[in-house]
Order: sequence, then structure tokens, then C-alpha cells
Amino acid sequence: MIDKLAHAKERLKRKERSESCMAEIPERKKRRMGERREADTKKSATPTTKWPLIKPKRNLQITHLKDTDLFTVQNFFTSAESKAFISAAESIGFVHQGSLGPTKGEAYRDNDRISVNDPVLAETIWESGLHKLFSDIKIRGKVAVGLNSNIRLYRYKVGQRFGRHIDEGVDLGEGKCTHYTLLIYLSGGFKPKAKNDLSSPNDSSSQPLVGGETVFYGSRNAVVAEVAPTEGMALLHIHGAKCMLHEARNVTKGVKHVFRSDVAFA
Repeated sequence: MIDKLAHAKERLKRKERSESCMAEIPERKKRRMGERREADTKKSATPTTKWPLIKPKRNLQITHLKDTDLFTVQNFFTSAESKAFISAAESIGFVHQGSLGPTKGEAYRDNDRISVNDPVLAETIWESGLHKLFSDIKIRGKVAVGLNSNIRLYRYKVGQRFGRHIDEGVDLGEGKCTHYTLLIYLSGGFKPKAKNDLSSPNDSSSQPLVGGETVFYGSRNAVVAEVAPTEGMALLHIHGAKCMLHEARNVTKGVKHVFRSDVAFA
């Protein structure tokens, strides 16, 4: 009897923590959440996986997108860092990520995905300059303390997209909840082809990226912001109860690669 009571109390505590992270998300938005609650298929980084060495970034500049909780940071990753992440991800191997679709209460999703738990990588990226950008941002009295160690890498090939959805907050335990989504584009923007580049012109990975914009919607489905992928650029937006409906548009040429994590507050 005592054991059952203890288990019941622990379940209640976990429920309360989860609700404090998610806050009051409207039912309409709940049906459009992008990340499923079920356990995600995860790929583990092997001992031979070489993540790039992330250099400290100085003089990072924030560009706010209108009067919203959206902002971009140019050159958060260098070109070399972005390409190294793509190489590392390809060496691990992507897994296709689909969904049941809007008729089943899920956003349309068609992309390839990797999810790894790497606290060291998360801390390295946070300390490389991201922590300074959040030094003055507080949410309900809480301050940003780091990144979610669940690192996700996305790949969108021609024809793939992620329909309109919102991002949930995540309860990380120990009083930590996530409140911002971090996306870093690893491809995109015009890049002149090097003279020694012998890749085939028919190889989609060597083609300039066309499409794949991240689009945010306000009331009455009005477009609030449209962000075109640019190699090395970070995009950050608030998630949870205040998350704006958004989508990743169809890729029409090339391959879109994205690094994804979340900013935790405590």
C-alpha cells in the first residue's frame, strides 16, 4: 500500500512538472504539434563520430523579426563547422521521420532525422556564444541555463517538408524546462563552386538549396515572418504556450540540413 502511494505521488509530480513546461497550450494547437510524445527513434553517435570543433564566437548580432519572439543570428556556425556537422550526420545515418498526418491530429511531416544525446556538445555550443545572447532574456523569472542535450539533425531532400505545427516545451528535470527552439541551418544561401569541386552537377547535395523556408503564421493565417535557410545562420523562437504556428516549406532543389536543440531555463 505504501509503495502504491509513493508511486502515485511520483506520477503526480511528473505530471505537474510537465504541465508547468507546457503551460496552457490551446487544444487547436495541440493537434498540430510537430514532435510526437512517443519515444523518438534515436541514433547514437559512435566513438568514431567526429563533431566539429566549435570556435568561440564574438560580436554575434541578433536580428529581430518584426515585433515577435523570433530572431536570427548570422554566422553562428562557420562554413567549415556547418559542413563538418553534415559529414558527421551522414556518417551516423539518417532515419526517415513521417507522421500520421492532419486527419489523425498530427502535422504533415516528411524528412530524415537523427537524434543523439550529447551533453558535452550541447554545452560547447551554448558556451560558444549563445549564452551571451540570452543573458537578458527571462521567462516567468527564470533565466536561460543551457541547451537540451537531445541534439537533432534534420535532412530535407527535394519534395520533403514539415507542415504547420508548434513546438512543445520539454521538462528536463531538476527544475529545467525548455522555452526556445534553436535551429541552425547547415546549408543554404549562394555558395560559389570551388575550382577543385569534382562533384556531379546532377548530385543534389552539391546543388544550391532552393525552398525549405521556415514560415511563421499569426492570426488568420497571416504570414508574420519567412526565413530562408542560410548556411551557419541560427534561428531562435519561443515555443510552448506562446509558440507561433510555423512550417518548413517544400525543398525544390538541393538538400536542406538543420541542427536542432532547445534552450533550457531554470
